[in-house]
Amino acid sequence: MDAGLRGAGRETYSGESIHDGAGGMRVLVTGGGGFLGKAICAKLSARGHEVLSYSRGDHAELGTMGVRQIRGDLASFEDVAAACADVDAVFHVAAKAGAWGSFQDYFDANVRGTWNVIAACRMNRVRTLVYTSTPSVAHRGTRAVLGGNEQGAPPADRFKAWYPASKRVAEEHVLAANGSTLATVALRPRLIWGPGDNHLLPRLVERAHAGKLKFVGDGLNLVDTTYIDNAAQAHLDAFDALHDTPNAACAGKAYFISNGEPKPIADIVNSLLRAAGAPTVTKLVPYRAAYAAGTALELIYGLLPLKGEPLMTRFLAEQLSTPHYYDISAAKNDFGYQPRVSIIEGLRQLGIWWRKREGG
Repeated sequence: MDAGLRGAGRETYSGESIHDGAGGMRVLVTGGGGFLGKAICAKLSARGHEVLSYSRGDHAELGTMGVRQIRGDLASFEDVAAACADVDAVFHVAAKAGAWGSFQDYFDANVRGTWNVIAACRMNRVRTLVYTSTPSVAHRGTRAVLGGNEQGAPPADRFKAWYPASKRVAEEHVLAANGSTLATVALRPRLIWGPGDNHLLPRLVERAHAGKLKFVGDGLNLVDTTYIDNAAQAHLDAFDALHDTPNAACAGKAYFISNGEPKPIADIVNSLLRAAGAPTVTKLVPYRAAYAAGTALELIYGLLPLKGEPLMTRFLAEQLSTPHYYDISAAKNDFGYQPRVSIIEGLRQLGIWWRKREGG
């Protein structure tokens, strides 16, 4: 979340039971207007829970779901604490993502924001906190991860981008906060895609039409991804286990989440583009050339007041060219996560959604 919304349009609720509705709980989702946050809100609402979203702006789709929206700044403890009042559980999904930006922006949103969420949960006696982390906390340059689990692919010590660095710190604090009064868990969904994506896929389509997409390396490096419904379901599965049994097997732990179907990155990207009716990608750029370009662009953007973000960074060059797929057995065993939507079915659903989005 960006700063500057402190206290803006904040709503408070009182005099209502925290056990309204068929689901019997009031649940707060930070970043409820985002891709994953919105999917989590939809699933919670479908269960009959009273759902609140805490984000930077208003979102019409959330209003249609009956989700109550609170505008505020993650960096403001006052705002976060007010949003957590009379709440049974919190899904902390909001974060500043991306591969470029200032240290302060990432620290305020991802680290300070998470500190505030933890403190607000404790102050308001919230029982359960489900945190959305990222597999990037385990990113170690060009070191391949071939089915690594949480022990075999531990968090890294050094990072080339503020996003994974800040998320690692935040994840550590969430897991350390687990205890008798607040049960916590961290999930690391890998590359989420599907209907409702207004960021990744539109950018891929735009660049594909402009002929600006290239694979770093040979495009054959295996990666895993997560269909949006599966990512959201994993959060609810972990919540169910944690909220029903505070000493659940998943309490105080982090888990990799994906579809469990690793594929070459070229196959994944081109399948997404086909679903959107966009040109596929065949061009390649050597890893060393991409890394060098990323190094140069980071230097230029760091020295000059340029808008936007570099087309390539060192972190992106490593991520796009290195095999990365993870073992999700722990999530299956500890809280019953099962990817219910396959990649093939997900692509079919994505194509239907995209055509409707484009008016086709």
